Amino acid sequence: MNVMHEERWITQSEYAKQLRPSLPSEAFLSDPNKVWILLINIAILVLGWGIADRLPQWNGYLLWLYLPLTLVMGNSVIVLLFGTHDLLHSRTIRNPSLRRLVSLLGLTMLWTPPTFWKAVHNREHHSKTNSLHDPDRNYLYEQPENWGKWIQNLFVPSAEVNPLWLMVGMSQAWGVHTFRNLTSVLLFNHGQSEYPVASFMVSAKERRAIALEFFIILGIHLSILSYLGLHPVKLLLSYFLPIWIGYSGIMFYIYTNHMLCRMTKINDPLINSISVRVPKLFDLLHFNFSHHTEHHIFPGINSDYYPVVQELLKARYFDRFNLVDAGEAWRLMLQTPRHYKNENTFTDWSGTKSVPCPQSSADEM
Repeated sequence: MNVMHEERWITQSEYAKQLRPSLPSEAFLSDPNKVWILLINIAILVLGWGIADRLPQWNGYLLWLYLPLTLVMGNSVIVLLFGTHDLLHSRTIRNPSLRRLVSLLGLTMLWTPPTFWKAVHNREHHSKTNSLHDPDRNYLYEQPENWGKWIQNLFVPSAEVNPLWLMVGMSQAWGVHTFRNLTSVLLFNHGQSEYPVASFMVSAKERRAIALEFFIILGIHLSILSYLGLHPVKLLLSYFLPIWIGYSGIMFYIYTNHMLCRMTKINDPLINSISVRVPKLFDLLHFNFSHHTEHHIFPGINSDYYPVVQELLKARYFDRFNLVDAGEAWRLMLQTPRHYKNENTFTDWSGTKSVPCPQSSADEM
């Protein structure tokens, strides 16, 4: 365990200032190819729905042949989130209208309006990472026992989670997280809602934009369902399963990004974030999203250069850098409770356990 004291904390801007001179200038240039990757994966989904429309004509024993396409479509859902995530951190598309259109298409399968994403992720999460005010952290044990906290306790990987509910949660947790925060700003927007992890507010202009974008997303989903004709086989293989597979892959990454870390008052990415080692294929497919500490230091950098940042962190901050094998991170998730008893300690729903946050350091790996 790597216990950090406040006087040793380093802010995100300090890391960036120290590491920036060691990075090539092209790492900070826009990469239009990422936009084409987004469009290709949108086309994959459209192609999948087009093929699915003919599934009733297939013999029943041949339906399994569609499953590889279901898996590819599920990966496209992951790619659309991570690709749009990078797009909204960068200036790759400078035209505001085009940027909004592409990001809207990219986040449609995630039911996430891009204006809402910029508020909850870029503004709230990145500036307040794993602090008391971060909407993406674990719930505190002392927070009220409401439906939001109960569902997260039911779904999230922990020492107490039921394996069946964990499986359900992998495909549903993204929707629950979005629903909590989206309804909080659309229905109330006073920053005092108790069911999100940490409530926040948006401006009146943002609120109107979020509502408009949400109804456009709703219209697109209704159009897809109408096209598929509410046919159960078509819906299962080309709509629900790809979404569930995509959400499960996304949540695997998200669970390990911060939820094993201690809470921090100062935004120190090497203390409140974790990078995981995954097979190279997944880094290639998912824009190096496994390099999450690197992303929090340089949110707008070309993701192709995250491995370069990682090598710098391993060389300069080997005793602070949380770099863990994905399997080991998952094992730790299943061995620890998921509520904060205090900044450094996890506890369970009942508050009976006290488990130190497992900060991993390079010398322990």
